[in-house]
This record gives sequence, C-alpha cells and structure tokens, in this order.
Amino acid sequence: MSTYEKYEHHSALVSVREDLKGKHSEYCLCYDCRYFTPEAAHENCSIAQSVYALCVEKCLVLPVWECPRFRPKPKINKFE
Repeated sequence: MSTYEKYEHHSALVSVREDLKGKHSEYCLCYDCRYFTPEAAHENCSIAQSVYALCVEKCLVLPVWECPRFRPKPKINKFE
C-alpha cells in the first residue's frame, strides 16, 4: 500500500505519493525533448507551456508520458 505526504507546492498544500515526490523530471518526456526550453519561455514548446500553466493554475504536477511533438535532444559527446 502506498503512503502519502502533504507539502506546499505553487502556494497550496498538496498531497503526493511519497515514492514519487521529486521524481517528476525522471518520468516527464519533456526533459529529454529538444523543444523543451523552460529557461526561455518565449521559445519553449507550446505544449509544455500549456501543461505548466495548468499545473500552476490547479496546483498540480503533471509528467508528460506521450507527446506528438517529442523529438529527442541530440546526444552530446562529453569527451570531444
């Protein structure tokens, strides 16, 4: 059986399954997508912007599992 905790997120007290708290970026497709640029909102993916706006409005965390616009980020060779 899962256990839950409450914490403040987007200025609201929310509930979360303890084993999933803080794992959003590990599961959300956006973080591996070339169109995801949250640091530059004016260039960010419109789908990601809409999901984020809904999250803020409703005090949610919504990982994206499937997306029609997803394109993987190019692989970067750290040893060149």
